Amino acid sequence: MGRLTGKVAVVLGAASTGNIGQVIARRFAAEGARVVVAGRKPEPLATLAAEIGGLAVTCDITSKADVAALAARTLEEYGRVDVAVNAAGWGLMGKVLDTTEEQLDRITALQFKGPYFFLQTFVPAVAKGGGGSIIMFTSASVYRVLQHHAAYIATKAAGDAMMRCFANEFGGKGVRINSIAPGLTSTPMTEKDVGVPGLEEAFVKEYPLGRIGTPKDIADAALWVASDECFMTGEVLQINGGLMLRRNPQPADINASIKAAAAARLPETTKKE
Repeated sequence: MGRLTGKVAVVLGAASTGNIGQVIARRFAAEGARVVVAGRKPEPLATLAAEIGGLAVTCDITSKADVAALAARTLEEYGRVDVAVNAAGWGLMGKVLDTTEEQLDRITALQFKGPYFFLQTFVPAVAKGGGGSIIMFTSASVYRVLQHHAAYIATKAAGDAMMRCFANEFGGKGVRINSIAPGLTSTPMTEKDVGVPGLEEAFVKEYPLGRIGTPKDIADAALWVASDECFMTGEVLQINGGLMLRRNPQPADINASIKAAAAARLPETTKKE
């Protein structure tokens, strides 16, 4: 306990109950950090901030003015930023030929322009305080392709390149910038999909550690990356149970697993028919 005592941390993307951003915020607060939670929904942010003794700021990452206001409010309240986490994202799924221009514009704003604004804003803020850690989020699917996920993968891959460029340029100012790459993780965003009988089983077969991830797994990794113990920058941490040793399941694998789960639930009389 107390690994972040005296530090000020910003966690953007913490407005959905039980999501990765909220779990990280709670973990950082438990480790002694003063935490600013941010996102687009003021009510859950206020509830979370009251719970952890932090500060809630409404912020849409696609607005550079909003991101600048988030940094300014943090500096006004606490005088420094030691850790900044961008956990905002959108798990767009869709066939490559069916993805619309509106969807491309939305995901580019959220997962490319927004992260660029975030780094442009928080790198100087962290450097001003003598250095610290910035944590971004990518996806295992960038490295082990998941079908029907092209726009999501492409923007996350661009984010990884962006992260490395900023890390290279600002390491000399004491700013460490890294990304965390979860695989399939049980979160509010994936709840509907993970709840489909058979789907999780299709993924678990490809995870050497025998289960999909949890927000706690990600928060544990984020705590180390945020702490002074971390001597690393410009890297992607694969926090996904060994998925990099194998692959993501393909649609045929997922469909077969779902069908097998459905058949297993049928009454014996129906199966005989």
